Amino acid sequence: MSFTGKYQLVSQENFEPSMKALGVPDDLIQKGKDLKSISEIEEAGDNFKVTITTGSNVITNSFTIGQETELLSVTGEKIKGVVHREGNKLTVSLKGIESTTELVDANTIVNTITVGGIVYKRTSKRM
Repeated sequence: MSFTGKYQLVSQENFEPSMKALGVPDDLIQKGKDLKSISEIEEAGDNFKVTITTGSNVITNSFTIGQETELLSVTGEKIKGVVHREGNKLTVSLKGIESTTELVDANTIVNTITVGGIVYKRTSKRM
């Protein structure tokens, strides 16, 4: 299955505690908690471009599977990491943050971020 497409956030678990653990300021957490972000994924072989738009905040990351790259974090920090692919899962470790994005079926993506023992889970549906 291809990750390519546009997905809208439909549910999230542990948003506030995980954002605090990542160092996101309280005012931004309050602004962001009710926004339904849209993720746009472009996949061409091992090359990916992921754009996440939440309100007026846009984060774009481009990477090639298995190659070190600089990724922009939720806080705007640039962190080097290597994205790996196992079937329909993309995984990356960035400075104590474990992130897995899984295409669970043709229309659903689940992103799980673990930081400091807190698991943040986002479920998005294809638009």
